[in-house]
Amino acid sequence: MSTPGTLLYWEDFTPGEVVDIGRHTFTEEEIIAFAVQFDPQPFHTDPQAARGTFYGGLIASGWHTCAVGMRLMVQSYIGRAASAGSPGVENIRWLGPVRPGDTIAYRRVIVETRPSGSRPGIGLVRSRSEAINQHGETVMTMEGWGLFRRRPAP
Repeated sequence: MSTPGTLLYWEDFTPGEVVDIGRHTFTEEEIIAFAVQFDPQPFHTDPQAARGTFYGGLIASGWHTCAVGMRLMVQSYIGRAASAGSPGVENIRWLGPVRPGDTIAYRRVIVETRPSGSRPGIGLVRSRSEAINQHGETVMTMEGWGLFRRRPAP
């Protein structure tokens, strides 16, 4: 990986590299606000109704957990990368609930890199994002490909 403040190119991503990208503490208020707008199920929007569900209380939407991870990815590295977008995300797994007060640590693992076979000057980076709560339990994983420009010749 390049030094802070420099633009990241495809060549800066190394398979096996693990990077902590940030932490976030989920509050009841933000869990409800996100869910009311984007995932309005009672176990995400109504603390009292949530007590009577399988989860036994309010939990964050899995999409909320992913969205926070995306924000941290942009703040940590995508915002300073020669990014050319993404063809998609796959294998999203919500492995455990995220409750009000939980602090989730996010990390990125580079799984694979390869040059694009169809777009000269572009490389693909396959990464796995992991979200781990304050008890060391993995609550979410997802994999996806990012497109990054290749470093220009000197």
